[in-house]
Amino acid sequence: MKHFTICLNCNKKIKYILLFTGLLFLVLILTFLNISTGSVSISLEEVFKTLAGNSSQETFENIVWQIRFPRALAAVILGGALALSGYLLQTFFHNPIAGPFVLGISSGAKLIVALVMVFFLGNALKISSFVLISAAFLGAMLSMGFVLLVSRKLKNSSMLVVSGIMIGYICSAITDLVITFADDSDIVNLHNWSMGSFSGISWNNVIVMAIVVFTTSCIVFLESKSIAAYQLGEAYARSMGVNIRSFRIILVLLSSILSACVTAFAGPVSFVGIAVPQIIKNLFHTTKPLLLIPACFLGGAVWCLFCDLLSRMLFAPTELSISTITAVFGVPVVIYVMIHQTRSNPQNARNEGLK
Repeated sequence: MKHFTICLNCNKKIKYILLFTGLLFLVLILTFLNISTGSVSISLEEVFKTLAGNSSQETFENIVWQIRFPRALAAVILGGALALSGYLLQTFFHNPIAGPFVLGISSGAKLIVALVMVFFLGNALKISSFVLISAAFLGAMLSMGFVLLVSRKLKNSSMLVVSGIMIGYICSAITDLVITFADDSDIVNLHNWSMGSFSGISWNNVIVMAIVVFTTSCIVFLESKSIAAYQLGEAYARSMGVNIRSFRIILVLLSSILSACVTAFAGPVSFVGIAVPQIIKNLFHTTKPLLLIPACFLGGAVWCLFCDLLSRMLFAPTELSISTITAVFGVPVVIYVMIHQTRSNPQNARNEGLK
């Protein structure tokens, strides 16, 4: 029996190593594909030469270093941030379809950022990354606060999601109204941002988002033990010495910072925060935060790199909104999760329907 347990643990470790290796491999492959593919095709050999500083083509250097490489890194960083934010929200609400986009948190961040951008553009002022992130965080916290108030009144998880969607619609409607009546020559860029896109990312943006996201992710990782205890119930977490009130505040702040950073630089990106954590959980067949936190980050990076590549190439040279592609792939995952949850808890689903 002991020998069987040891073999089982070895098999699990091998499986986890293979899965992490596969995710890292996909991140690298998709990064290079994003750099080499576009309206100007660049061979992978030329990409390696350019990144190594040995390219003889100045045009290729500008395309790779100033446009495509920062954009690919942004997809990796922001995609990981979105997936991790979704994982934290699903842990917080004990709801598999909770996410920054569905609960209206991204839309709240989008609204405040749009207002700030219109004000700065209208007054010909330069807007910094810090201002954008601060505005997005404020909007995310306002939406999150409303969701928390609603969650105290609504015990039905499906109604909580519906209320989040309504918050998102209201914020999006106000944002569209603001953008429509904004009078500035840069209004096209503002509109493109409001639809969700990784385009126009600079190296300064990459540095700021990397600092914010990786610092926040490290804090999330340090909270792994508390997250694991909280997943088993609040009573168990208290018995393990977790301060539930403080821990819930930390979860809200961390998830809001991650989703705010994404919205500030790329606009609202839909369904990544819901779909990726569910896919990763099904791949790893575990709920251990020590494994799921880095795995969700890598999964989000893979998801956004792939979707960004499709958004640029499907109807080239016309570029689609990144949210269009993420929704196409994310919605089936959400539907599957909802159906699976209903089948797993038929009595609970029936009781909720009678309330």
